[in-house]
Amino acid sequence: MAIRRLLHARGLRYRVDRVLPLRGVRRRADLVFGPARVAVFVDGCYWHGCPDHGNPAIKANTWYWPTKIAGNRARDEDTDRRLAELGWLPIRVWEHEAPADVAARIEAAVVERRRVRPPGTPSL
Repeated sequence: MAIRRLLHARGLRYRVDRVLPLRGVRRRADLVFGPARVAVFVDGCYWHGCPDHGNPAIKANTWYWPTKIAGNRARDEDTDRRLAELGWLPIRVWEHEAPADVAARIEAAVVERRRVRPPGTPSL
């Protein structure tokens, strides 16, 4: 919510929890800037294997969690690749990152992509 408030205060408008235009898979982004073709994912440290705060001491179901988290990371990479192939910019941020820093990074990307979007490129 903090990131969304900061982006909105900067005049940026977006869709929340939006299905992405990927054939054959159903994937969602936390924030979508359709005309700029930017998809933002706020990844949880535990669920996506953050190198700083990821799973330091898995104690229960140790057979399950490493495989589950590796699968989440593989799905994230697949989503990013598919989006890039369609001309989208996926932005991934960790839940522990400072909201102001994240908002500045997202704003810069959206503003840049709005400026240089190829003619005739449809938006979402």
